[in-house]
Amino acid sequence: MKELRHKCFIQLELRSQYRDYLPMTEYIPPDVWKWNRDSGGKFASINRPIAGPTHDAVLPKGNHPFQLYSLATPNGQKVTIMFEELIELGIEEAEYDAYLINISEGAQFGSGFVEINPNSKIPALVDNSGDKPTNIFESGAILVHLAEKFGKFLPPPSEPAKRAEVLSWLFWQMGSAPYLGGGFGHFYAYAPKKFEYPINRFAMETKRQLDVLDKQLAHNQYLAGDYSIADIAVWPWYGALVLGRIYDAAKFLSVDSYKNVIRWAREIDTRQAVIRGKRVNRAWGPEEEQLHERHSRSDF
Repeated sequence: MKELRHKCFIQLELRSQYRDYLPMTEYIPPDVWKWNRDSGGKFASINRPIAGPTHDAVLPKGNHPFQLYSLATPNGQKVTIMFEELIELGIEEAEYDAYLINISEGAQFGSGFVEINPNSKIPALVDNSGDKPTNIFESGAILVHLAEKFGKFLPPPSEPAKRAEVLSWLFWQMGSAPYLGGGFGHFYAYAPKKFEYPINRFAMETKRQLDVLDKQLAHNQYLAGDYSIADIAVWPWYGALVLGRIYDAAKFLSVDSYKNVIRWAREIDTRQAVIRGKRVNRAWGPEEEQLHERHSRSDF
């Protein structure tokens, strides 16, 4: 055992000194993991193994009952699309203020944001429509909160079978997205170096998920009957993927083979609420597609 540990130590020392010159070798984990601030690729500056704020930052507040702090990533788009869908139905009580949280600059670690979401991930919502403010984080939880509050896009408890199907697909997305975003997206698009094993592993899982969706949509216009929070949650990830808008991986994953997913993605893409919701808190791309803050429908 002592000899094995010595060999491991020598190998790790050589790898740290000559990693740019040696071919890829099997990684031997140390006895105790230690955080390397220089690793992590594109997001190294904002990733860390601890929670809590890094700086004091008071969040801005608008005049509407709902205060959203977010960014137009797929998870952020879920909530802005939901708000815009409610407003599209004429529900004035769903008006909201949306403020940009630039995660590439570490704004999610400001004290005000962490107070709403101790996990320091967008989106985060404050609902001031009740007797006292309610903080909600996790995009799925926000969708359920809004759907139940306004009685839209989620069947009521009096229809348990339909409600269960919508919630099943919602939680399927919440559980699957880490494979698509944190797994495939990271190793295929963002990792400092590309390695075959993790890309193959997560590409396989991503394609399996696309096949799950394709089979469900073969006999359904939407995922769970009527258009619902399930579609609103799944579309910004898998719809954007098959439409060629994230990771530039459409060809690599042969998305053209998922005909039903493409049909569904294109149909949702034409909804006016979706068109607006995609723009909110967007800070990249063509200027006409950006809307850093949203305070009223006239902002569009």
